[in-house]
Amino acid sequence: MRLLIVEDESKTAALLSESLMKAGFEVAYAGDGQSGLKQALNGSFDVLVCDIMLPHLDGLSFVRELRRQGRATPVIMLSARGEVEQRVEGLDAGADDYLPKPFATSELLARVRSLLRRNSLKKPVLLSAGDLNFDPVTRETRRAGRRVELSSREALLLECLLKAEGAVVSRRDIISAVWEYDFDPGTNLVGVYVRRLRDKIDRDFTPHLIQTVRGLGYALRETP
Repeated sequence: MRLLIVEDESKTAALLSESLMKAGFEVAYAGDGQSGLKQALNGSFDVLVCDIMLPHLDGLSFVRELRRQGRATPVIMLSARGEVEQRVEGLDAGADDYLPKPFATSELLARVRSLLRRNSLKKPVLLSAGDLNFDPVTRETRRAGRRVELSSREALLLECLLKAEGAVVSRRDIISAVWEYDFDPGTNLVGVYVRRLRDKIDRDFTPHLIQTVRGLGYALRETP
């Protein structure tokens, strides 16, 4: 499990990092809200632990921007301000839990584990093939760790091919899944979108994953 700690107090961050690593977690660290947000958006984390009082970007703005960009990663907010109003403000901003300072590291560990259990029950399984990963909820797409930006139709096409788990998908089935037509309009629509998708997930990577099976359709699979 990977955690990101966003905390400007270096001693607090070091203590939390040590405790979490001893508990078996992989921990990353950011000392201000702006760099923390960049890591949270570009990395893959299971839980974010974020202080409210941060330089460059405060914790409330951090979590609001995270949610605005569609990230559902659980967030535990830390603050010396333990009043009910501040807790409500943090939760309303999009945090999942709130822990007032000072606190015992054992309580933070218990809350992290609770969030992980809760999130595992609702977290969808990522679709993947080789080094390509796709989140069907957020539509975040990564190839070899690099983020790939897809349009809505391209994402639907990729999801359709990935769900087939390497099997051939016919043009008609693709049209039904991506455009919700129950007939083949007889255009080159599918071919156009397959080319667009290839340009984004195959052109700069090896091996190429999208295969054309003449007369049958398309398959997405890793080949030798």
